[in-house]
Amino acid sequence: MAGGVRRKSPGPPSPLWGKLHTLWQDKHLVLFKTEYTLLVVSVLWFLEIGFNAWVIQKVAYTEIDWKAYMDEVEGVINGTYDYTELKGDTGPLVYPAGFVYIFTVLYYITSHGVNIRLAQYLFAAFYLITLLLVFRIYHRTKKVSLLAVSVKMNVLLFAPGLLFLLISEFGLIRTIPKLSLCAGIQLLLGLPFLLENPVGYMSRAFDLGRQFMFKWTVNWRFLPEWLFLDRYFHLILLASHLLALLLFALRRWKRPGQSIFDLLKDPSKRKTPLRKPLRSLHYQFYVWYFHTLPFLLWSGGVKKLAHLLRVLILGLIELSWNTYPSTIGSSAALHVCHLIILLCLWLAPPLPSAPPAETEEPTPEKDKGQ
Repeated sequence: MAGGVRRKSPGPPSPLWGKLHTLWQDKHLVLFKTEYTLLVVSVLWFLEIGFNAWVIQKVAYTEIDWKAYMDEVEGVINGTYDYTELKGDTGPLVYPAGFVYIFTVLYYITSHGVNIRLAQYLFAAFYLITLLLVFRIYHRTKKVSLLAVSVKMNVLLFAPGLLFLLISEFGLIRTIPKLSLCAGIQLLLGLPFLLENPVGYMSRAFDLGRQFMFKWTVNWRFLPEWLFLDRYFHLILLASHLLALLLFALRRWKRPGQSIFDLLKDPSKRKTPLRKPLRSLHYQFYVWYFHTLPFLLWSGGVKKLAHLLRVLILGLIELSWNTYPSTIGSSAALHVCHLIILLCLWLAPPLPSAPPAETEEPTPEKDKGQ
């Protein structure tokens, strides 16, 4: 244009601006779209650092089991290796040897258990490291972003799943040495106590019949106390648990047309390769499955179960565990949420059939006349 100044056309937006624009457009889905998992977990993890520090500094310390644990390991330090003689304020020592070694280290680090503030920061560090590992798992599995996220015998509850993964990956014969390694480690850790009193160690550290007190139950508050304490009720719960595992093993943990006994074969000899892969609940048990809840909810087969409904289930579970003392309503809500999760997992689509083995097509010979 004569006598005028030509205006420059705006260039393309910067990549950063484009990402921010997309993020703003998807702001209501940030918590549910897997491409934002890394961003969300990073923010949550740094917030957890500040929140943990604030709680330690501002919230009054509540004594639960720390003093009892220190008393128990102090007995070992003083030379007592008979498990039946080890006890604290809350009762006898009922955890395996790995617990003793870990808390013995903490005993010395915290000046014989006196420096509780240091112990709080140590456990905060353990928690943050655990959370970081859990976030990494969720990021790698590309499930929904986390919204919540040899020491105790409870870890045996993971044994059926671990056994399934080992057998599906290695077959029965190659799994046996790995199970022997697990048993050998337990034997080695418990050796000082086994040499002193083997029956006492096994009966205390792995007491499958230990009776819990009704006042601490989270999920069975709606039952009368006499039924909660009844041994036949415990056997029914155990049978129900084993039945659920059996049903999932026979119906859900295999591909269509496969027998569960195919798992026992060497992976190279299977027709189709497999894809790699209740008792009373008390308050401290929450940590044993807390980190898996988002994965379980977003792995289910009910597509109509909306994101917000899944979040609601997580919230109800959190509320149930944080209600003390538990009520009939909180116990019932916890059972309903668990049943919904179990139903979603049951309705999950079966493992896809393995693709047929690829065969190379013969390359046609070139025409000799060419």
